[in-house]
Amino acid sequence: MGLLSLAIWLPITIGALLLFFGREGQARAVRWAALIGAIASFIATIPVYTRFALGTAKMQFVEKSVWIERFNVHYHLGVDGLSMWFVLLTSFITVIVVIAAWEVITERVNQYMGAFLILSGLMIGVFSALDGILFYVFFEATLIPMYLIIGIWGGPNKIYAAFKFFLYTLLGSLLMLVALIYLYHASNGSFDILTWHKLPLAATPQTLLFFAFFAAFAVKVPMFPVHTWLPDVHVEAPTGGSAVLAAIMLKLGAYGFLRFSMPIAPDASREWAWLMIGLSLIAVVYVGLVALVQQDMKKLVAYSSVAHMGFVTLGFFIFNDLGVAGGIVQMIAHGFVSGAMFLCIGVLYDRVHSRQIADYGGVVNTMPKFAAFALLFAMANCGLPATAGFVGEWMVILGAVKANFWVGLLAASALIFGAAYTLWMYKRVYLGPVGNKHVEELTDINGREFLMLALLAIAVLYMGLFPKPFTDVMDSSVAELLRHVAVSKLP
Repeated sequence: MGLLSLAIWLPITIGALLLFFGREGQARAVRWAALIGAIASFIATIPVYTRFALGTAKMQFVEKSVWIERFNVHYHLGVDGLSMWFVLLTSFITVIVVIAAWEVITERVNQYMGAFLILSGLMIGVFSALDGILFYVFFEATLIPMYLIIGIWGGPNKIYAAFKFFLYTLLGSLLMLVALIYLYHASNGSFDILTWHKLPLAATPQTLLFFAFFAAFAVKVPMFPVHTWLPDVHVEAPTGGSAVLAAIMLKLGAYGFLRFSMPIAPDASREWAWLMIGLSLIAVVYVGLVALVQQDMKKLVAYSSVAHMGFVTLGFFIFNDLGVAGGIVQMIAHGFVSGAMFLCIGVLYDRVHSRQIADYGGVVNTMPKFAAFALLFAMANCGLPATAGFVGEWMVILGAVKANFWVGLLAASALIFGAAYTLWMYKRVYLGPVGNKHVEELTDINGREFLMLALLAIAVLYMGLFPKPFTDVMDSSVAELLRHVAVSKLP
């Protein structure tokens, strides 16, 4: 079995075993099995980085075998500089989420842990798939465990949120399926994504394909104006669900633009770049302003996620190396930072059972260690230099200025809004005198919570101080993608 297959199927197998054979009375054993499975999955992905060859845009760790012979569908996996980091990010965040749920989830522990491990394997499958149908199967299958996570362990309106999440993301994906079938016929019966990259296409099919992919990926990112499902889902999802949704699932859509929209329909991508840039800037500026007025911490961070992902799509569609590389770096950084922000809110919610900013105040007096971690993650969310949040945003702003000064200026304004809503929340929740009796009775983080936040803090600081290992991996693939997009595919 190849490395990528191991990374995909190891967590799915362990998750399925926990799901079907774990028992309610064996919660402790289930937790340890899930943690060992998550760590084993993470260890399995490490060689994907250590053995990754720099300086080439070719697919690596390629595995290919016939799956559905009649329709020429293959089990075809591989990673390049555009996708490699997301394999590691997925397995790393899964370990954190299992640790986060250790004491919090007390009902149906086997199903909760099993769902997360299965989801982890499916998301790695999305980032590794090189066959259109295989990609589609993994892409759609991720909805099932996340739907269950929200619908079973979520808040009071969990059923509404789960349905909204499922219907929004499923509807767009159906148009993508139509696009995949069209490409299959246009390429004389091939579902190979790399073959589609070279396929000559007229202007109208390119435009239709671009918007079919846009329907699937823009909802997943989510881009303005199809972002409205995200705050509702985040508010109702359990802490681990919010962390995985923000850290990894939103990246599936942005990754789709890199793997499908831009290389398959380069002429349409360039023609409609103004629309993508416009929608991205609205997300960065308008949604940032919406975040400023939120009273619920989870809603504030959810809108913050939409604004930060606006940087990603902006970077992709300004079509220069700084922009595209900055967008990918921003995706990785957002995975660490937003995951950490939601886990911090979860730590408070587990103690006080409220996400309202007004119900806190002066938390630093009773939880000084926790407040220090929360400050680091808040600063990273603002884009403070030497944290992960700075690197990608700075690269995208530089790339935007290089393409158009006014676009760069508008993008840079997001740093001001980001600092405003994040620091406003931090001041109201953590600083000042103790706000009420609930805050007075708070106890500081325990060893489990310290470990979870420390791992994320190390990742945030390391990426902020040493971004070169991250950018080195993607440089060749980004250059090759831009070369490819610059050439017309019109027959």
